[in-house]
Amino acid sequence: GWDIHYIGTKKGIERSLIEPMQGVTYHAVSSGKLRRYFDWQNFTDPFRVIAGAFQSIGIIGKLKPDVVFSKGGFVSVPVVFGAAICGVPVVMHESDITPGLANKLCKPFAKSICTTFPECAKLLAPKGVQTGTPLRAQIFSGDRARGLKLAGFDGGKPVLMMIGGSLGAQSVNAVLRAALPELTKKFDVLHVCGKGNLDASLVGVPGYRQFEYLSDELPDAFACADIMLSRAGSNSLSELMALCINQHLEYLQQDYSSSLFSAAVNAGTSDLIFSDYDPRRQAAAFLSQLSEEPAQTLTAEFVRNPDATLSLSDDSLQAVLAAFDAQAAPTQSS
Repeated sequence: GWDIHYIGTKKGIERSLIEPMQGVTYHAVSSGKLRRYFDWQNFTDPFRVIAGAFQSIGIIGKLKPDVVFSKGGFVSVPVVFGAAICGVPVVMHESDITPGLANKLCKPFAKSICTTFPECAKLLAPKGVQTGTPLRAQIFSGDRARGLKLAGFDGGKPVLMMIGGSLGAQSVNAVLRAALPELTKKFDVLHVCGKGNLDASLVGVPGYRQFEYLSDELPDAFACADIMLSRAGSNSLSELMALCINQHLEYLQQDYSSSLFSAAVNAGTSDLIFSDYDPRRQAAAFLSQLSEEPAQTLTAEFVRNPDATLSLSDDSLQAVLAAFDAQAAPTQSS
């Protein structure tokens, strides 16, 4: 088996999720966010990345791992830099159709880059290897009755669920809450709003339940959802597509995942809501769209069946083992 260590941020939500896990040791490092817009923190975050790289060098130098696996995101940059300096091979995974900024920066230091889509593998050639997205087996084990009980719904109305990724999505949260009086006439609303985004004024509103984040309960929440409003990241989108949940996706003109969203829409899995950053206008557009025909049921040509989807995790592991067989063999035999 593998001795697993996880390097993440000091205050990120991943720490609360990973640190309690048995068999995984969590290490916290500094990291700056990779923004594509102006922010005063853009001037200080590079120094946090540098600090995180030195911290990662210390951690990796002490652990002497056989391989570092990076899933992208801003925290991966100092870790990959640290692994490169320590001479530890790196395998990365890119979930989107086009590479994210963090993976673009880390590409020169990677041995191979696993991808969900063949288009991305071509863009990352010669290092790109299409393996698909490894999905969590537990997302297919959800129970609708448990999900309804979690939210306090009686099942008399269809359930609209909104999820915005681990940190939430402020614009989508605003749209949902602006539309809430009308939405609750037709739907029970289960809202995963992200860390720090709970609205105390909405506690106890009939037909509405909000959570900062769901972990073990997420499969049950998915199982009770009839319609999804989402600006979730590509991994969450892959899970939703595999679960065949009808989706309404917010599309931001400068969103790096827009090509993935477009692929979902073209395949008949989703509808788009174009963002104009005015919550009331967005809410009106959203309500109008919900009154129309929902997105089609997913087709087998676009999303593999659950068994095949789950096998992607094995495929990804095999890709890692194959890429590092030459380096890992001496260590494993000792």
